[in-house]
Amino acid sequence: MTDSAKTDPSRPRKLSDVKQWDRETDVAIVGLGGAGGCAAIEAADGGAEVIVFEVASAGGGSTALSSAEIYMGGSGGTRVQQACGFEDSTEDMVTYMMMAAGPQADEAKIRNYCEQSSGHFQWLVDIGVPFKDSFHEERAIMCLTDDCLLYTGSEKAWPFAQHAKPCPRGHNLQVEGDNGGPLLMKILLENVARRDAITVEYETRALTLIVDDDGAVAGLVVRQDQHELNVRARQGVILCAGGFVMNEDMVRKYAPMLTAGNTPIGNPGDTGTGILMGMAVGGAAINMHEGFISLPYYPPADMTRGIVVNDKGQRFINEDVYHGRLGAFVLRQPAERMYFIVTVAQYGDYEKVSYLGAPVAGTGETVAELEEELGLRAGSLQHTIKVYNEDCARGEDTLYHKAGEWLTALEPPLVALDITPGRGAFLPYFTLGGLDTRPTGQVLNTQGEVVPGLYAAGRTACGVVRRAEGYSSGMSVGDATFSGRMAGREAAQAPRS
Repeated sequence: MTDSAKTDPSRPRKLSDVKQWDRETDVAIVGLGGAGGCAAIEAADGGAEVIVFEVASAGGGSTALSSAEIYMGGSGGTRVQQACGFEDSTEDMVTYMMMAAGPQADEAKIRNYCEQSSGHFQWLVDIGVPFKDSFHEERAIMCLTDDCLLYTGSEKAWPFAQHAKPCPRGHNLQVEGDNGGPLLMKILLENVARRDAITVEYETRALTLIVDDDGAVAGLVVRQDQHELNVRARQGVILCAGGFVMNEDMVRKYAPMLTAGNTPIGNPGDTGTGILMGMAVGGAAINMHEGFISLPYYPPADMTRGIVVNDKGQRFINEDVYHGRLGAFVLRQPAERMYFIVTVAQYGDYEKVSYLGAPVAGTGETVAELEEELGLRAGSLQHTIKVYNEDCARGEDTLYHKAGEWLTALEPPLVALDITPGRGAFLPYFTLGGLDTRPTGQVLNTQGEVVPGLYAAGRTACGVVRRAEGYSSGMSVGDATFSGRMAGREAAQAPRS
C-alpha cells in the first residue's frame, strides 16, 4: 500500500511495485453511467467476470441527468421510424453525421455506429427500454410527452438537407416529462443487477492505472473506505468516467472556448480523471478543444421565424438550425453584441416556455426605432430586415437558406433579445474531447497503435460527436450506450492474462 495522497491519475503504478492484488476480475470498468452500464452488460454476456467501480453512491452518471433521447436510424429505419412512415437510409445517416463532425470526423467510427444503429435500437428494446411508435411533430428541444420520434438536430436545415435526405432519428423513451435519463439508467442498472457475473463497488474512486514494463494495462488502483486497493484486470480496463466539464483547469487548458458558457452540463464526476489516466499510459487525447455549447432559443417553435444579428445589424446564420449550431456560430462572431429579433406575435409565450432566458434588449414600433434603441448604425438593421422580408415574400432565403416553412416577414412591433454570451442568456456546455479509440473501444496511442488492455467509452473517449455546430440531441447518449457496448464486447473477447 502507498500513501493515497501520492497516487495521481497522471502517474500510473508500475506492475513491479504491486506487492499484492487486493481484487481480481476479468474486466474492470470505471464509472456506472450509460457507457459503463452497457459495457458491463455486454462484457458479462460475453462470458467475462466484471467489477464496476463507481465513485458515487449510486449509478447513473450524466446519462441519468439527461433527457436520454437516443440518436438511431439507418438500415431502412428502426421499428419506430418505420411505424411512423419514415424510411431511413444508412448512407443518408452516414452523410449527415460526417457533415456534422466536419474535418474531425472519424469515418470508420461513424459508419460502424450508423450500420449497427438499428441493431442497437433492438438491443435496447430487448433489455426492456420502452419506445412508443409515435412521432412528435412540433419543433422541440426535448419531447415532454411520451411520444418517441422527433427531429433533434439540423437534419432539415441547410446545408445538411441538401446532401442527406432528412429523417427524424431522436428516440425518446416512452415516459412523460423530462424523465428519460432516470428511466434509462433504472433499466440499465436492473440489467446489471440481474447478472451474477457483475459486481458493483460504489463509493470507490479510481486513482490510476497499473502497467507492466511493456506498457500494457494490467489493472488499476482504487480507493475504498480510505484504503488503496490494487485491482487486477485479466482482460482489460474500460474507462467510462465521463468528460472533463467539471474540471475548470482542464476546460481552460484544453477547451477555452467553453468558458463563454455559464452552465456546465454533467455530473460531479466529470473531472477528466479517466482521460488523464489514459493519457498517462500513452493514450492519445484528441479533439480536446471542442465541446457542445448551446443557445436553446426554442421553444416556442415560432422563435425560428425570427432572425439573429450581430452588432453590425447583419445576419450570419439560417435560424432554423439546431440550437447547438447557433451557439457555436455565436461564439465565432467578431462582435460585442448579438440579438435575436422577433415580432411580438413570434415572441408569444417565450417568457413561459423558453429555456433561453435572454433578456429583452429593446423594442420598437418601427425598425428604425429598434435600431436606435440597440445602438446600431443607422440603416443597418433596416437594410437587413428589408432584404429578409423581400426573401420571405418570394419564399427563398437567398442569403442564408432558411427553409421556406420558417420564412415569415418581420413586421413591427419588434422585440430584440440579447443573446450575447455573458449577458444573461442560458449557455449550457460540455466537453467532446477524449481518448482516441478504435470503433471497438480499444484506446490508441499517438502513433495509432493499441494500448494493450485499455478501452474507453462514452465521454471519456472521443466518439462520433465532434462539434457543437453539428450536434444533434441524442448523439451523446446514443454514442455512450453504443460505445460502451462495443468496448464491453471487445474486452470480453480479449485473452486472459
